Amino acid sequence: MSEINTTAELAKQAQYTDLLKDVLLMRYNHRQPKAHIRTYGCQQNVADSEKIKGMLEEMGCALTENAEEADMIIFNTCAVREHAEDRVFGNVGELKALKRKKPSLLIGLCGCMMEQKHIADRIYKSFPYVGLVFGTHVIHKFPEMLYNAVTTGKRLVERGTDDGQIYEGIPMHRDGSFKGWLSIMYGCDNFCTYCIVPHVRGRERSRKPSVVLEEAKAMIGAGYKEITLLGQNVNSYGKGLDEKTSFPELLKSVSEIDGDFWIRFMTSHPKDASKELIDVIAESGKICNHIHLPFQSGSDGILKRMNRHYDKEKYMEIVNYAKSRIPDLSLTSDVIVGFPGETYEDFRKTLDLIREVEFTSLFTFIYSPRVGTPAAKMDDPIPYEEKSRWFGELLKVQEEIAAKRCAGMVGKTYRVLVEEQKKEDILCARTQNNIIVEVSGTPEMIGTFQNAEITEARNWILRGKLH
Repeated sequence: MSEINTTAELAKQAQYTDLLKDVLLMRYNHRQPKAHIRTYGCQQNVADSEKIKGMLEEMGCALTENAEEADMIIFNTCAVREHAEDRVFGNVGELKALKRKKPSLLIGLCGCMMEQKHIADRIYKSFPYVGLVFGTHVIHKFPEMLYNAVTTGKRLVERGTDDGQIYEGIPMHRDGSFKGWLSIMYGCDNFCTYCIVPHVRGRERSRKPSVVLEEAKAMIGAGYKEITLLGQNVNSYGKGLDEKTSFPELLKSVSEIDGDFWIRFMTSHPKDASKELIDVIAESGKICNHIHLPFQSGSDGILKRMNRHYDKEKYMEIVNYAKSRIPDLSLTSDVIVGFPGETYEDFRKTLDLIREVEFTSLFTFIYSPRVGTPAAKMDDPIPYEEKSRWFGELLKVQEEIAAKRCAGMVGKTYRVLVEEQKKEDILCARTQNNIIVEVSGTPEMIGTFQNAEITEARNWILRGKLH
């Protein structure tokens, strides 16, 4: 599909949006309809939900956090782990009583789970009160799908129609006023053997650098103090673009925009992490000294079975270079415990890597098989109870490292971004290296940069006082 046709498609969706303004008003007796969006999973899902919210507002809907008062409820789902899927099924089941009380309630499910045929089939068969089901590739068609669902009263399912295009200009409702997500690319070409993402998000496609920069400038002009660049693998940004731009080049361009703001990015795949990327971070005062660099396993054998395309030596090479170039570098990572075929000896290599790197924090998971991935068909002889013991051992090691790191921050002063009010006189702020600091202050400070002296360390959370 050409760029001209994507523009035409969005123009068609705008016509459906205009039609829905009147259709929804009539459906709800000239009362402004209310929509409730619940998001599961990663930051990319959050960004997708912001588009859905933006389109709903264009239709004349009000957004509500209260599902009980909503006229439309949409769950944006995650397929990465079984636990996330189970939560969705449980929460959708609870909507049955709400639908019985309010027959006009429209319930929709979208996102990564819906791109799996066996899941979409289960939803259609087991939850007849769900009226709209759509996948990640057709979010731009939401106005048309909603119009058809509302005007026909028929259940609608649309998924598996990836056209490989990026639809620019979809309305967006940003959830935050000073922190925001900025998607720079979509999809993934890596096909790690455990991961469902390439199957539900499609192949990699990058937004034009000029479009990314324009959106970043608009966010900064609107007062945003922190922008997080998003992609399934930001390091592979630029593939297939006519304008040859690498991720380090894009990152540098965003950092050169006038204004007082921070830049974060995720997720960064180790196989594509370059010294050029590290140098750009080291030479900028705006790019946070925090890198999320998932290693998944410390065993080269397991990494090969995972199809990660790097080994421990390659991973440590980029880590050590980053530590040498970026002062007070903070590294976080993802770890899978109990991958099929993993032995305790393999697991101990993971512990060794954790001790060597000394991560600020880890996102740790016991392996969860995903239907449709190669790993789901691999022999997996280690019982879950044994994997759970390994998991506990890993958590203990990481807790010790986190406590040591936080204790070393006491007495030092850091620039922080105040994010929210925890209780009456306590605010939560965040350092560049992604550590929470609790400070005394007033709500007017939320969304501002402050200087905080660390006075107390409590594992992952610090206490401090503002100067």
